[in-house]
Amino acid sequence: MKTLGIIGGMGPLATADLFKMIIELTPAKSDQEHIPVLIDSNTNIPDRTAAILSCGKDPRPEMIHSAKRLQEAGADYLLMSCNTAHYFYDDIAENIHIPLLHMPKLTAEYARQKGYKKVALLATDGTIKSGVYSNAFGNSGVEIITPDEEGQKSIMGFIYDGVKSGNWHYPIEPVEKALSALSVLGAEAFILGCTELPIGFKEFHIEAPTINPTEVLARKAIETVLG
Repeated sequence: MKTLGIIGGMGPLATADLFKMIIELTPAKSDQEHIPVLIDSNTNIPDRTAAILSCGKDPRPEMIHSAKRLQEAGADYLLMSCNTAHYFYDDIAENIHIPLLHMPKLTAEYARQKGYKKVALLATDGTIKSGVYSNAFGNSGVEIITPDEEGQKSIMGFIYDGVKSGNWHYPIEPVEKALSALSVLGAEAFILGCTELPIGFKEFHIEAPTINPTEVLARKAIETVLG
């Protein structure tokens, strides 16, 4: 059986969530029927949003280092447990000779297949301003909208001060207000475009129609390996 490799540590909890989802979605009846998975939880990778928006430390050397390490360890396909990291996708892919699955593009194809016409992207400032998702959705026929300035601040606070900080008492009323505003604008579903968001939505019991790119990626990885 082929082996999956996860470029992780972006963040550690999101890495664990992707791995857990691969396990839960794999149609296995024994340990031996599960997919071999290698994980490099490289917490030395600098913050991707800071690198994109405020001249933070370049994360590419560490990301490429992880990709090569997983390749040398025997991975046949690579995944990244971070949406924003896909801004650097081409730089990583050109340094390895195994496929690196592209989560935003897979998400765009999923939204198109589901028949959505307009979806809202919930993500970090870096992901939104980098254009990773707007580029991926470019020819899909699905329109993407994003929160207004106040709503985006609420989403960023939820990601960084809530989930990434392990603060499970974080006030979610501003997040719910942002979702309501996007629904009024016609959003049929919300793309949880930061790998901390599916975790946060589950922990805080936020009810809304969502598209989970982590799940889309996990399912495609399983399909790729198991056929």
